Amino acid sequence: MGASDIITVRVKPGSRRGPLVEAGIDADLTIYVLERAVDGKANDAVSRLLANHLGVPRGRVKLVAGATARLKRFRVLR
Repeated sequence: MGASDIITVRVKPGSRRGPLVEAGIDADLTIYVLERAVDGKANDAVSRLLANHLGVPRGRVKLVAGATARLKRFRVLR
Protein backbone atom coordinates (compact mmCIF):
# COMPACT_ATOMS: atom_id res chain seq x y z
CA MET A 1 0.00 0.00 0.00
CA GLY A 2 1.29 3.47 -0.87
CA ALA A 3 1.35 6.58 1.27
CA SER A 4 -2.00 7.87 2.40
CA ASP A 5 -3.53 10.86 4.14
CA ILE A 6 -6.64 11.12 6.28
CA ILE A 7 -8.83 14.10 5.41
CA THR A 8 -11.77 15.23 7.53
CA VAL A 9 -14.61 16.99 5.75
CA ARG A 10 -17.91 18.50 6.80
CA VAL A 11 -20.70 17.53 4.41
CA LYS A 12 -23.76 19.57 3.52
CA PRO A 13 -26.07 17.16 1.65
CA GLY A 14 -29.04 18.42 -0.33
CA SER A 15 -27.47 21.85 -0.71
CA ARG A 16 -28.38 24.20 -3.54
CA ARG A 17 -24.80 25.54 -3.37
CA GLY A 18 -23.41 22.21 -4.53
CA PRO A 19 -21.42 20.76 -5.97
CA LEU A 20 -18.81 22.86 -4.19
CA VAL A 21 -15.67 22.33 -2.09
CA GLU A 22 -14.93 25.19 0.29
CA ALA A 23 -11.70 25.48 2.29
CA GLY A 24 -12.03 26.90 5.79
CA ILE A 25 -9.63 28.89 7.95
CA ASP A 26 -7.68 25.90 9.27
CA ALA A 27 -7.67 24.08 5.89
CA ASP A 28 -10.85 22.28 6.91
CA LEU A 29 -13.00 21.34 3.95
CA THR A 30 -16.75 21.76 3.68
CA ILE A 31 -18.31 19.92 0.77
CA TYR A 32 -21.74 20.87 -0.54
CA VAL A 33 -23.56 18.31 -2.69
CA LEU A 34 -26.96 18.34 -4.36
CA GLU A 35 -27.65 14.70 -3.46
CA ARG A 36 -29.61 13.92 -0.31
CA ALA A 37 -28.28 11.60 2.37
CA VAL A 38 -30.33 8.64 1.16
CA ASP A 39 -28.93 5.21 0.22
CA GLY A 40 -25.35 6.52 0.26
CA LYS A 41 -25.93 8.91 -2.64
CA ALA A 42 -24.45 11.89 -0.78
CA ASN A 43 -21.40 9.85 0.28
CA ASP A 44 -20.75 8.82 -3.33
CA ALA A 45 -21.09 12.42 -4.51
CA VAL A 46 -18.71 13.63 -1.79
CA SER A 47 -16.13 10.98 -2.71
CA ARG A 48 -16.25 11.97 -6.39
CA LEU A 49 -16.04 15.69 -5.62
CA LEU A 50 -13.19 15.23 -3.13
CA ALA A 51 -11.19 13.12 -5.60
CA ASN A 52 -11.70 15.74 -8.29
CA HIS A 53 -10.69 18.54 -5.90
CA LEU A 54 -7.51 16.70 -4.89
CA GLY A 55 -6.67 15.61 -8.44
CA VAL A 56 -6.61 11.88 -7.71
CA PRO A 57 -8.61 9.02 -9.25
CA ARG A 58 -11.93 8.26 -7.51
CA GLY A 59 -10.66 4.78 -6.56
CA ARG A 60 -8.01 6.31 -4.30
CA VAL A 61 -10.56 8.01 -2.02
CA LYS A 62 -12.12 5.75 0.61
CA LEU A 63 -14.61 6.68 3.32
CA VAL A 64 -13.19 5.36 6.61
CA ALA A 65 -15.45 6.98 9.22
CA GLY A 66 -18.71 8.88 9.44
CA ALA A 67 -20.85 7.08 6.86
CA THR A 68 -24.03 8.38 8.53
CA ALA A 69 -22.61 11.59 9.99
CA ARG A 70 -22.01 15.02 8.50
CA LEU A 71 -18.40 14.93 9.67
CA LYS A 72 -16.56 12.29 7.65
CA ARG A 73 -13.01 11.01 7.36
CA PHE A 74 -11.58 9.86 4.06
CA ARG A 75 -8.32 8.03 3.37
CA VAL A 76 -6.64 9.34 0.23
CA LEU A 77 -3.97 7.14 -1.35
CA ARG A 78 -1.22 9.16 -3.03
